[in-house]
Amino acid sequence: MGNRRRLFAGEKLRKIREDRGLRQAEMAKRLAISSSYLSQLEHDDRPLTAQLAERLASLFPIDWQDIAVDDTEQLTVALREALGDPIFNEPFSPEALVRLAEQQPVFAKRFVELHELYRRSTQQLEMADDAISADNASGSPLPWEEVRDWFHLSNNYVDLLDRLAENLALSMSDEQGHLTGAALRVHLAEKHRITVIFERSNQLRQFDEAERILRIDAGQPPTGIRFQLAYHVAVMSLGETIAQIAEYAELKSAAARELLKVGLANYAAGAVLMPYEHFRQSARRERHDVDRLALLYRTSFEQACHRLSSLQRESSRGLPVFFCRVDMAGNITKRHSATRLQFARFGGACPLWIVHEAVAIPDRVLVQFAETPDGVRYVFMAKGLVKPSGGFDRSPRRYAVALGCEIQHASEFIYADSINLNSDNAAARIGVSCRICPRTDCDQRAYPPSDQQIEVDLFDRGIVPYSMRRVD
Repeated sequence: MGNRRRLFAGEKLRKIREDRGLRQAEMAKRLAISSSYLSQLEHDDRPLTAQLAERLASLFPIDWQDIAVDDTEQLTVALREALGDPIFNEPFSPEALVRLAEQQPVFAKRFVELHELYRRSTQQLEMADDAISADNASGSPLPWEEVRDWFHLSNNYVDLLDRLAENLALSMSDEQGHLTGAALRVHLAEKHRITVIFERSNQLRQFDEAERILRIDAGQPPTGIRFQLAYHVAVMSLGETIAQIAEYAELKSAAARELLKVGLANYAAGAVLMPYEHFRQSARRERHDVDRLALLYRTSFEQACHRLSSLQRESSRGLPVFFCRVDMAGNITKRHSATRLQFARFGGACPLWIVHEAVAIPDRVLVQFAETPDGVRYVFMAKGLVKPSGGFDRSPRRYAVALGCEIQHASEFIYADSINLNSDNAAARIGVSCRICPRTDCDQRAYPPSDQQIEVDLFDRGIVPYSMRRVD
């Protein structure tokens, strides 16, 4: 313990305070220290103690991770995240976490690893349970479900591929860090001898390998065309890495592995258009305003949302968000959660969730403050989108995307600005799906939860035509 690096972080501490418009007295009160002590810390006259560093990490987790910390501080942060799981009734104090990380580092590391194994095992059991409940008695997922689950269990982040895509983007960008469609075409021409042709087609993208010609449907929006270019750049430049990742993935079928290659290429295309660290810093600066980020990086609203959900690089994480895409029928066609909220894989999502309303109201951002049955509160943003088909004879695709975070990160999430987060009555009481929601008093319930027995009375009737009691 005597060899721990003394941490001076005055400039960063002052920036955290100023970004939130706090006076020194207000910041000192949050940290439970005196104003004079805070002033000394901000002027680097005194180093941060381990206990104070943990308190800062707890209060300002996104800001704090950008400060270089030693192994003990990193372990303390990992412990705090693991012990924040709702399965633990009482939170540990910052001092207790620091003592555990300092005095029992081996045990602390094993505990963090064990909790990660528990979390993954729980998710896998939920997936199997969902499959059985969806009349898939074998419990074997379909190929596209396998791929979706693979990304989910990978935290929607593929480190090697993301870093390679980031370097690839930097090699094609100008001095200001801008990546143009012309630069993507030049890369394909000079590095891979591929000519790009834009023409009207029913195919979004077609590649003639013999002629070295890439044909892209000109009827797509500009953001779609850029994505198709980035996709082919990723496949041609990072194809070997993509193939290796898919080969070593534990998937049950060849079809799933081929689908994973496509998913990885899509992932790499997004990482090329929105390079990790550049995009993460922009997201912080813009407070995760998706419209603004889409404008800055010339991507679609959905692409920017999806990229925000993949910012899971160790020691450089983005805002922990959940992301999903829901179609007109309520099917969740994309999903990822870096929060405690998990999604039902089969069946309808909670009808009280704002995303369903967003599907019917395209191009308008809707915001919701909600609480799940475990007591965790979230800020949701949802937007209905219409993907044009390019012709009257083909129906456009309509769906909605949703993005959200837990309320402790609300200051980082611009969509929380219009919500009164201190009101107990303002939070909508939502669940994951009716099948597993324990709320028996919900007026919107479609069917009873799987662990409840229904009781029907011919003469009494509530909002739903039965009462419920838990099966022991």
